[in-house]
Amino acid sequence: MAAKVLPRRSIWMFGLESEEPTEQQRRDFAKDFSERQGVEVDLPPIPRVEDLQLREPRIKPPQSLADFCRMDNYERALHAKGDRLEEIRGVFKNPPDIVAHPGTEQELQDVLEWCSDNEYAAIPYGGGSSSVEGVTPPEGYGGIVTIDMDQFDQVLEIDETSRAARIQAGIYGPALEDRLRPHGFTLRHFPQSFAGSTLGGWIATRSGGHYATNDTHIDDFVESVRMLTPVGWWESRRLPGSGAGPSPDRIALGSEGILGVITEAWMRIQVRPKFRATAGVTFPSWEAGYEATRQIVQTKLWPANLRLLDPDLARDGAGLDGTQALLIIGFESAELPQEWPMRQAVEIARGAGGQIEDDDIGFAGSGQPTGRGGAAGAWRDAFIPKGGGVAVGLGRVANTVESSITWDRWPEFDAQVRQALAKALKEVCGGGTINCRFTHVYTDGPAPYYTFAGRYKPGIGSEAQAAVKQAASEAIMKAGGTITHHHAVGRQHRPWYDEQRPEPFAIALRASKRALDPNWVLNPGVLIDP
Repeated sequence: MAAKVLPRRSIWMFGLESEEPTEQQRRDFAKDFSERQGVEVDLPPIPRVEDLQLREPRIKPPQSLADFCRMDNYERALHAKGDRLEEIRGVFKNPPDIVAHPGTEQELQDVLEWCSDNEYAAIPYGGGSSSVEGVTPPEGYGGIVTIDMDQFDQVLEIDETSRAARIQAGIYGPALEDRLRPHGFTLRHFPQSFAGSTLGGWIATRSGGHYATNDTHIDDFVESVRMLTPVGWWESRRLPGSGAGPSPDRIALGSEGILGVITEAWMRIQVRPKFRATAGVTFPSWEAGYEATRQIVQTKLWPANLRLLDPDLARDGAGLDGTQALLIIGFESAELPQEWPMRQAVEIARGAGGQIEDDDIGFAGSGQPTGRGGAAGAWRDAFIPKGGGVAVGLGRVANTVESSITWDRWPEFDAQVRQALAKALKEVCGGGTINCRFTHVYTDGPAPYYTFAGRYKPGIGSEAQAAVKQAASEAIMKAGGTITHHHAVGRQHRPWYDEQRPEPFAIALRASKRALDPNWVLNPGVLIDP
C-alpha cells in the first residue's frame, strides 16, 4: 500500500518546516536579543538537508522491507534527536541508519523481527518531541533502525455508549481531536507538545495533559493497549476496571519503547464541554498562592485548570507587575453550568488572600470559549506552542526541570531547588533567571515546573547546559521529589531514575525486558541496562 504523505517536520526545531521562521525574523530576533543582553549573538545558519554530511548507512534493508524504509538525509537527520546545540549547526553525529515507516501490522512485525534477528537497535518513534533524549539513537550498535509509526494514524472505532474509542498509536494530537470532533467527543488530553506528539508516545512516556487536576496523566484514559514485542503480541482485555492481578497496561504505560511497539489503544473519551468558567486570581506572594491552591484541590472541586504562576512567570507570561503570583482557575462540563464550583473556588482563593473582581470571572455556555482575555488569556497565548524556533540555536543555557512533592515538604523543596539552580547558573553563566509554575496539583502535593535561563555567553556548549540540569536534578532527588513528573526518563534522567526506583523493581523490569526482548534491541539504554 502507498504510504500516506504527511506534512514535513523540521529537522532543527519543534514543529513543521512551514512554521520555521524566515531568515529576516531570525536576524531581527538576534538583533533585539543582542541589544537587551549587551552581547553580540552568534546566529548560525539554518542547516539545509542537501548540505548535511551524515555518516553513511551501515546496513541496508532486505528487499521485502525496502518499500517502507528510508535512508535519505532528511529522514535520518529528522530522527537523530541528539544534541540540539550541535544539530542547529548541521552536526548529526549518530543518526539512525534506516527509518522504517510500516503501514500495516505485518510490516511492523517484519521489520521488528529483522532487527531482532540481526541485533540492530530498534527505536519506536511517535512525534519525536522528547526533551530527555527518549528516542536518541544509542551508541554501540552496528545498525540502528528507527520505526516511525506515522502511518498508524486512524481512529478505528468509536463506542458511543461506553464513551471509548479504538485509536492507532501514530496519530498526532490535532488529528485525533479532528477525528473525534464530528462525533461530539474529545480525548481531552493536551500535553504542551500536543501539536507534535502522538497517542503512542503519550502512552509510552506516561504524559501529562495540561488539565491540572483529576484526569491528568494519560494513564487515566487508557482502557487497553495493543503492543508488538519481539516475542509476540501483547494486548490487554478492554475493561473499565479489573482486580485480576497486576495490570498488563501498567507495564506498557511508561515503558518508553523498551518492551514493545504500541500500535493502538482503547481510550476513554468525553463529550465535548459546553459550559466553562475561568478566573485569574492574583496573590501578594508566591506562598499565599500555593496555600490557596492546596486548599482548592483538597476541597475536591476538580477544576480542569488550576495553574499557579510565581511572580516572575506571572510578569513575563501574563503581563503582571512582578510582585504578584497568579492562579488560573478553570472549570468545564458537557452537562452542567460551572458557576457554582467556580464561585466556591474563588471564595477559597479570596480567603487565602487572593484578589479578583466578580466582573473578571468568565462564564460561558453552548461551547463558547472563556479565558481569552486578561492575565489568564495572556498566559494561555504564551503557553501553547504555535510553531516557531526563532530563539533556537543561540547557544543559550535554557531548559526546564519538573517534579512532584508532597505538600508538607513543598516549601523546603522549592527553596532547595531554586538555591541549586541559582548557584549553578552563576557558576556556569554568571547568573540567570528562574521561575516556577504548578502544572498539576493533587490532594497530597503539587507538580512544580521550573524554567531556567542563563545569561548569554557566545559559544557555550551542551556541557554547560548539562551541568545546570545536573545540579537541579540532584537537588530534586535530595529534597525527596521525583526526577520526572511527566517528561519521562529517556537517557537524560537515567542516573536519577536508577536512584529513585527500588532495586528489586529493577530486577523485575530487567527480567521483563529479557523475556519480551531477548536480544535487547528495543530502545536500548532507556530505563534499564542488561
